[in-house]
Amino acid sequence: MSDAAGDERTRHRTFLVVADDSEEMPVALRFAAMRARRTGAGVALFHAIEPAGFHHWAGVGALMEDEAREAAEHRLGELAGEAMALSGRTPAIHIRSGPLVRELTALVEEDTSISVLVLAAGTGKEGPGPLIAHLAGKGVNTLRVPVTIVPGTLTDEQIDALT
Repeated sequence: MSDAAGDERTRHRTFLVVADDSEEMPVALRFAAMRARRTGAGVALFHAIEPAGFHHWAGVGALMEDEAREAAEHRLGELAGEAMALSGRTPAIHIRSGPLVRELTALVEEDTSISVLVLAAGTGKEGPGPLIAHLAGKGVNTLRVPVTIVPGTLTDEQIDALT
């Protein structure tokens, strides 16, 4: 295999991070960005806007979704700055409306550059988190890419040493 072929593979390899409000998400972001930097890959941030429960008042539901999208765009803009500072590349940003698992699965199927999903395990008594529980259970074969689960308790120094 030539060096050009290797460069082509890494240029189109992307580490995907689910950007949510969890306490452990920054650990996944740092891990993905540092791995991307070290391997010449990219980073992508994903956020799903769950459907509003206001079916009787469509206008209220639409307003809530618009506000959720604006908040997601603002937050992902902040996270994109962090990802760029760590990885050295501008990350891709994906915001979708719909249930998290459905939209995440669809994105991974559609974007062939995504090669790894990086998640950080929750640190509380509740367990690793609902997405990890789903993917480790009945959803284990729903994605075409490997899932990297990092401990949510890792420090920046530990992540840097691992990557």
